[in-house]
Amino acid sequence: MKPLFPVTEHTIATARHKTFFLACGAADAPAIIFLHGWPELSLSWRHQLPVFASLGFRAIAPDMRGYGRSAVYERHEDYTLEVIVEDMLDLLTATGRGSAVWVGHDWGSPVAWSLASHHPERCDAVASLCVPYLPGGFGPQSTVPLVDRVVYPEAQYPAGQWDYQLFYEENFDTARRHFEADVASTIRMLFRKGSAAAKGKPSRTADVRRRGGWFAPLDRAPPVPLDSDVISEEDLAVYVAGLERNGFFGPDSWYMNHGRNADYARRAQKGGRLAMPVLFLHGAYDYVCETMTSQLAEPMRASCDDLMEVVVPSGHWMAQERPVEVNAALARWLATKVADVWPSAKL
Repeated sequence: MKPLFPVTEHTIATARHKTFFLACGAADAPAIIFLHGWPELSLSWRHQLPVFASLGFRAIAPDMRGYGRSAVYERHEDYTLEVIVEDMLDLLTATGRGSAVWVGHDWGSPVAWSLASHHPERCDAVASLCVPYLPGGFGPQSTVPLVDRVVYPEAQYPAGQWDYQLFYEENFDTARRHFEADVASTIRMLFRKGSAAAKGKPSRTADVRRRGGWFAPLDRAPPVPLDSDVISEEDLAVYVAGLERNGFFGPDSWYMNHGRNADYARRAQKGGRLAMPVLFLHGAYDYVCETMTSQLAEPMRASCDDLMEVVVPSGHWMAQERPVEVNAALARWLATKVADVWPSAKL
């Protein structure tokens, strides 16, 4: 049976950037734009695009800067949140719309939060999977003070689970080389579902510097079976093709701009306070962006006027691991908090 709204491929190019994106839904429908994180692609939203198209939206998912079929750059400073937000504003303008609902995950979340805090007039509402709003910017300067020191004693884990971010700054070429050595194994190793059994235990991201790399003592990801509860063999092939085409310089460079991003955060409107409807989806088994027992979500709670929170029983790759729960939470929030935008809610 032919789908009511097929997913189609598009590219927009301006003098400053080229963005590839997937789209689904009526061309004149209100926009909901899904922003992926590291090391993903627009494909990460494959379970969301047709659903929200069928609910009356124009659902859009770009390959972010440095990924897939969007433009890549050769300097770390070309991957700051400030320039990436401009990419998304260019995309929004190209669709002929003044505003959209923005949904982010992983590094896509700081992009969505930055759009909301710097350009609230372009945001009907904002939702985030796993990564909460940090008004001071998403980086060690904001995250390390909120580390759960019961799980991560400071003497042993000074940066807590965020140690891996400092590894990029200190050993960028090594990190990149290890990811690129066997991209298929890297993706199989990273894209795994969450487990309640790991609760209260330190994440492997907490001692990357001490071990000398993500996969140390190996210089590449070890061979592990594919976790088909998160991605399929077909999905794996698309991820591998995209990341082998461009390499990891661009994706990893997103971690090299914490100072620049913090400066950008200080220039947010209204001191970074968000007045629009906000949805945050906690990953119950996400032990890097751990928001269930730590204080990581507290700055968001103090900075949002209209916040809804939902717990999803998943690990970090929430939209792919538990799409039904994610889609239900988004639809419920849109119907109750963003009804003026959602055409189906008016019927």
